Amino acid sequence: MPVDDPGTAAPLVPERPTLPRLREAAAGCRACPLWKTGTQTVFGEGQAQAEVVLVGEQPGDREDREGRPFVGPAGRVLDEALEEAGIDRRRAYVTNAVKHFKWQARGKRRIHQKPNAEELAACRPWLDAELSVLRPEALVALGATAAQSLLGRSFRVTKQRGVPVESDLAPHVLATVHPSSILRAPDDEARREAYAAFVDDLRVVADLLAAARR
Repeated sequence: MPVDDPGTAAPLVPERPTLPRLREAAAGCRACPLWKTGTQTVFGEGQAQAEVVLVGEQPGDREDREGRPFVGPAGRVLDEALEEAGIDRRRAYVTNAVKHFKWQARGKRRIHQKPNAEELAACRPWLDAELSVLRPEALVALGATAAQSLLGRSFRVTKQRGVPVESDLAPHVLATVHPSSILRAPDDEARREAYAAFVDDLRVVADLLAAARR
């Protein structure tokens, strides 16, 4: 029987992790209070041979209902941008820093709430385990929450986006915006500009992956 809110998922991580074993173990995670309001754990998805891992903040409303990451509107933006940047979506693994949807009710809608430091820390063992199994060539943090979780609280996506940084997490690590921020742009022109900048960041990743294959 899982202990409710022990503060870390570490005791649940299998000794010899594989993606299926991790997904099965994470399904019963109660490491932080978010399991009480999330419909289900939304674990990462993709091939074990993925060459790039993209990490978002947390699942959204649709992801929470379907149990799969990046299947909502932001996921569609990500898929289109990956294709335009020249990254094979089939060789990408997508996941989140937090595996449960954190939300507050507003009428009949469930509105996203940013996870706090304790929730991010509690969920971090799952992300570390995913990376240990995948050993990707490139790691991309999508948005400020994921970037600061992976690269430290002083990291600023606004200043350092699209620029590779030194990290033990993968040979090539960088951050960019979360695709949901593009959807929140105030008008069509702003959305086009934000999307183009996002694709440019992903092209940096595509170039690094291409160089690594040579």
